[in-house]
Amino acid sequence: MESPTTVPAVELRISISETEPLIWRQLVLPETATVAELHGAIQTAFGWKDAHLYAVAGHDRAGKKRIIMGVDDGHGPAGTELAADVPLVELFDPRSPGLSDLEYDYDFGDNWTHKIEVVGPAVLQENTIACVDGAMRGPIEDSGGVGGYANVVAVVSNPKHPEHREAVEWLEFVTQERVSKFDPAAFNLEAVNGQLRSLAQRFWPGEVTAADQQAVLGPILWFLNEARSDGLLLTSAGYLKPAFVKRAMTELGWDDEWISAGRVEVSTPPIRNLREQLQEWKLLRKLKDKLLLTPKGRRLVGDSAALWDFIADQLANPDTDAEKIATPLLVHWELTGDEPPYGLRDQVLQAALHQAGLRTRAGHGEIPLSWATDLYYDINRSLHRLELWEGISWGRSDQKLSDAGVKFLLDVQSRWDGRSV
Repeated sequence: MESPTTVPAVELRISISETEPLIWRQLVLPETATVAELHGAIQTAFGWKDAHLYAVAGHDRAGKKRIIMGVDDGHGPAGTELAADVPLVELFDPRSPGLSDLEYDYDFGDNWTHKIEVVGPAVLQENTIACVDGAMRGPIEDSGGVGGYANVVAVVSNPKHPEHREAVEWLEFVTQERVSKFDPAAFNLEAVNGQLRSLAQRFWPGEVTAADQQAVLGPILWFLNEARSDGLLLTSAGYLKPAFVKRAMTELGWDDEWISAGRVEVSTPPIRNLREQLQEWKLLRKLKDKLLLTPKGRRLVGDSAALWDFIADQLANPDTDAEKIATPLLVHWELTGDEPPYGLRDQVLQAALHQAGLRTRAGHGEIPLSWATDLYYDINRSLHRLELWEGISWGRSDQKLSDAGVKFLLDVQSRWDGRSV
């Protein structure tokens, strides 16, 4: 087995100023990482939600004043640089421990100031980020800065405090965890490194290979190839024959993951949904008693790269305005693992639709929450026509994207035509 490639890296100690006890993390990043990638690592390591603006300010290794921000909205100070354009090695020398004059400020309202200190040079496996140490749970987003968060911690830990009940309700709503599980001193190094591995995978996914295409498109390619010769026979009611449905479930490896009384298509959603999606994408069509490849389907079935591009384009450019708003959100949630809890998810979607100006057809009525729910499941079903996860993912909340799945969803994101989450 080939040994992993190692690269020069820098070890940084990052602490949130004025917190007591001190909240800090010790991170190792490749020297080639940019400030934008450092921002992502800080957000992940401290449990921030990347919901606010940020800036890095201070003096670089040449003594020059630098102000670096994540976005250029025209309102920053003169000379402001974009974070994605600035490599870390411009800002500090990994071989000069303790020398640093840089601060990372997050959320200009709450004003969380993170002090960045150089620990020293390091080596790191290529395309990875690591956390080697740290202390304390990251603060709660929008808690009012250092003083506000300290007050929240004090109040929720004191049942006799007059504001205890309100503070507990707010904490449980924001964090979606019971107050009995909230521990400001908790720090799970293994969990943080798992999240950093996922982040690095998104930063540096690598080239899409033929194996990636086969992995993601597996069920679709199987289905199209089955119809390639003489098509697929249908019942008089227009459904796939039970014998085909049974064979499809077995050959796709879905038998053990889906319990069904029979193998008729109407009671086997994985097959029915896949067939309907291929028809919606106009890769299959019904003709009399058969399901046949369309000319487009016949052209794409033998070209995995072209089929990958076609489906990525379909997902990136949905037909309805609601899907154009919701699909980027769902893809972002899948990639980051930051989907809102079940009780809030549909409300977030509903709010996004309203913010985009969408209303009911009457032109003035608000989008019902049930519509947001249906929209979530419709888009989610489209994603599940593909093999994006490690293993079968139906009904699981702990599903993990495969390497190929990450590459595919990043490809979809790159096709948004300027839309962003």
